Amino acid sequence: MLLAACGSMAFGAEKPIPQMELPAAVQKAAAEQSHGATVRRYVQDVEGGRMEYEMEMLVHGHSKDVTFASDGRLLEVEEQVDLQKLAPVVQSALRSRAGKGTIQKVESITKEGKLVAYEAQVLIDGRHREIQTGANGERLAKNE
Repeated sequence: MLLAACGSMAFGAEKPIPQMELPAAVQKAAAEQSHGATVRRYVQDVEGGRMEYEMEMLVHGHSKDVTFASDGRLLEVEEQVDLQKLAPVVQSALRSRAGKGTIQKVESITKEGKLVAYEAQVLIDGRHREIQTGANGERLAKNE
C-alpha cells in the first residue's frame, strides 16, 4: 500500500531539473523564450502520460511560465497580467467567481498560440485556491 501511494505521488509530480539535463531541443527553445528574462528554475513533469518541461521566469517584473514538449515545441504559456488592464467582462467574471475572496494574482493561459483562459489565485478564509474564466469571461467546461 505504501509503495502504491509513493508511486502515485511520483506520477505527475513536478521535479526541478538543471538546465544542462533538459533535452537539447528544449534547451534551444528555452533560450529563445527566455531572452531578456531571469530564469528562476526548470521543472520536468508528466502530463497525460508525456514528459513536459517548464521554465519559470521573471520578465520585466512579472512571472511567466513556459511549458515545452520533449521535442522543444511550445505547449503553454502562463503569464502574469494586471487585472485592471483586462476587459471589463473578464474582470467581472473573475471577481464574481472569487466571491468574498481576494484576487492576488492573475495569469493569462495561452495554448498553441491562442489565449484560452485567465486564471486567478484567490485568498479566501486564509486558504489559497485558483479560479478560471474563458478568454472572454465565459464559464469554462473544464479548467485549462
